[in-house]
Amino acid sequence: MLKLERRKEPSKFMLYVTPFVAVVLTMLAGLLLFLLLGKAPVQAITLIYFTPLTSIFSLTELAVKATPLILIAIGLSFGFRAGIWNIGAEGQFIMGAVCGGAVALALYEVQGIWVLPLMCVAGIIGGMLWAAIPAYLRIRFNANEILVSLMLVYVATLLLSILVHGVLRDPDGHNFPESRLFHDSATLPILIENTRAHLGIIVTLVVVVIAWVFVQRHIIGFQIKALGDAPRAAKFAGFSENRIIWLCFLTSGALAGLAGLFEAAGPVGQLVPALPVGYGFTAIIVAFLGRLNPIGIFLGGLLMALTYIGGEGAQIAMSLPSATTSVFQGMLLFFLLATDILINFRFRWISKKPDSLEPAPVSLQQAE
Repeated sequence: MLKLERRKEPSKFMLYVTPFVAVVLTMLAGLLLFLLLGKAPVQAITLIYFTPLTSIFSLTELAVKATPLILIAIGLSFGFRAGIWNIGAEGQFIMGAVCGGAVALALYEVQGIWVLPLMCVAGIIGGMLWAAIPAYLRIRFNANEILVSLMLVYVATLLLSILVHGVLRDPDGHNFPESRLFHDSATLPILIENTRAHLGIIVTLVVVVIAWVFVQRHIIGFQIKALGDAPRAAKFAGFSENRIIWLCFLTSGALAGLAGLFEAAGPVGQLVPALPVGYGFTAIIVAFLGRLNPIGIFLGGLLMALTYIGGEGAQIAMSLPSATTSVFQGMLLFFLLATDILINFRFRWISKKPDSLEPAPVSLQQAE
């Protein structure tokens, strides 16, 4: 029979293999799901995972979708490595878009190459300030950063709605809850004509490289990992827990705010109540799918973006429910968590031994 046996030490091989196993299991579960729905399962899986890779336009859309996911996930990975759980990146994403968008609207009549950099700085500061709230409460009052950061998402969502219904609403928009369209100096330059691929994609690639160097080669990256793996040893070594908490929260807030600004100044081009689409939550899956490694997060962000693009295409082509994409993302997280058990445990086949036979009773005549 099969038995789970604890490994002497975590398996590095399974650490990097299980994400691929989770993807395969998600595809197999998807085949069964579409079969139960009465849809052609092979066609659906092909539309979701393979069709978006067959044209230049789909590939550029893939990069556009992956950009915010990768930026947010890299920021979150720093905290997750240190055992600091920032679950409110969606709120920091929104506040980055709001602060950067407010600068664009305040300078609506101004043209200049410096407008977009100023918007980026405002977006970064907005995300950092929103992330500073749970960081301060954690350090000052030992508040649970999971609950605080998560609740702030709803505050940020309502604040965005209030602003686009009020002071940031387009005066010529016939009372629709949306801001003015950003002018040319306040939008991201397009990299490929007739697509939505923008400059933020290049910035994201640079962030991936910098984050990898920071994690692998910098002393602060070592301190972050040490605090997560062995908190008591990190304290004995003189590492400041409070400083690392501030660093992780502010970094994740900055990157989430920059991602929000890129979304507002890129594909959307204005502030609207529907700007938050769950990137901050999906990025949590991306971070763990990439094993908290910047290179892995880059690949995980592309895969998750593939489910967005492919899911939308499958919905249109096969009249699938709008929740298709969310279901696939949920199944991917489920199988990832399930297969993670193989990192610390392994299956071992144990043959069942036959019961020992008791000696037959000896009769009196035989004894004689």
